[in-house]
Amino acid sequence: MFSPFFFHFWVQPAEQRRELWSSLPYQGWKPCLKSSISHALPLEPSGYIQVFLDGGLNQQRMGICDAVAVAKILNATLVIPHLEVNPVWKDSSSFEEIFDVDHFINSLKDDVSIIKVLPKEFSWSTREYYGTGIRSTRIKTAPLHASANWYLENVSPILQSYGIAAIAPFSHRLAFDDLPADLQRLRCKVNFQALVFRPHIISLGETLVKRLRSPVPGHSDEYIRQVVEQSTNEDGKYAVLHLRFDKDMVAHSSCGFGGGRAEKLALAKYRQVIWQGRVLNSQLTDEELRNTGRCPSTPEEIGLLLVALGFDSRTRLYLASHKVYGGEARISSLRKLFPLMEDKRSLASEEELADVEGKASMLAALDYYISMHSDIFISASPGNMHNALLAHRTYENLKTIRPNMALLGRIFVNKSMEWSEFQHVAQAGHKGRYGQIRLRKPKQSIYTYPAPDCMCQG
Repeated sequence: MFSPFFFHFWVQPAEQRRELWSSLPYQGWKPCLKSSISHALPLEPSGYIQVFLDGGLNQQRMGICDAVAVAKILNATLVIPHLEVNPVWKDSSSFEEIFDVDHFINSLKDDVSIIKVLPKEFSWSTREYYGTGIRSTRIKTAPLHASANWYLENVSPILQSYGIAAIAPFSHRLAFDDLPADLQRLRCKVNFQALVFRPHIISLGETLVKRLRSPVPGHSDEYIRQVVEQSTNEDGKYAVLHLRFDKDMVAHSSCGFGGGRAEKLALAKYRQVIWQGRVLNSQLTDEELRNTGRCPSTPEEIGLLLVALGFDSRTRLYLASHKVYGGEARISSLRKLFPLMEDKRSLASEEELADVEGKASMLAALDYYISMHSDIFISASPGNMHNALLAHRTYENLKTIRPNMALLGRIFVNKSMEWSEFQHVAQAGHKGRYGQIRLRKPKQSIYTYPAPDCMCQG
């Protein structure tokens, strides 16, 4: 559509850059998590609750918040949740390896009883035990978005009979509507206050944030040297781009990305292995998928959008992603647009990354920390990390750009569009998508839209 070389010396007008990098003005909403009910924990919890959480880090994060709420509903003691091995990333990181367990327990001690390990008399209740047969203490029938009453009617009797209940699967197993306000606030308290990363993840994150805000070190590339002389990196500011263009995302979208028949067959085989061929969009044409915004943006497409919105070759851009489908060849056009782009491996040494290397959840935690401390966050495609950071940054009133996927799908199909028209359409289509408060609607996730449940006006 447009060659990256066209923008090699592209510098946006000063007024446009100032507006882009300005902080989000106060919108009349602030964090509001204090319970409206003053009460102490019951002396005798009804039993112990275990949950087994699948998915990636941010899906598990939502499950942890729900687990605390369910323990509250049942007046049960929660055992630190078990994180399942991710089938895509093969990551076996535990809760204790990612989150500060003591902080988690202490910050919730006035709300819910939480323990690290079960007492000896229940030590038989393990993940392995539930994987070898049908067990009367395991609940496998929790429906998606179950009500509080469902847990009281179906789990409480098991707690009364056995003193313990294990719920698996547990992803998205608690409703977002028709729950007491205090229970909603508790979910947000877990999400925004109790879940803190381990000190070594925070320390590394702080180091990388400091490097992103520091002057760019010497480069051999003459163009970058000239750029640095003209600007001081927007006064130490940086943006994070979450480029969700991994094989998992690409395959599940059913979209084509220029690889022809070979790519199509390879992705079909991958879908068969991971999801037994069950992909919701597989019956739609590529054009239908793009026109409805169901195709993830490629690195080049998201790069062009960023230029249209006001980012330029002086922008310090941090790339938060796991493995990009197509490797470095897919990212090369993005690097041409943003020569000061960094990622974990360009900012940190092998020694600094040693504790997190090869562990997808810890790497995602590091990206999450760096994203939360950025001046602007942009997620190329919707997903769990997009939702988690959108909510957290809304809660903190931080600037977050939400790409208009349906609009982008339609305009990128038009190969004859001139740059000036593209820029105008892109800017017009993204007004009001920079972090403005959007109130949660019925059935929408509290982990994407924290207002009004976890925020107050004033």
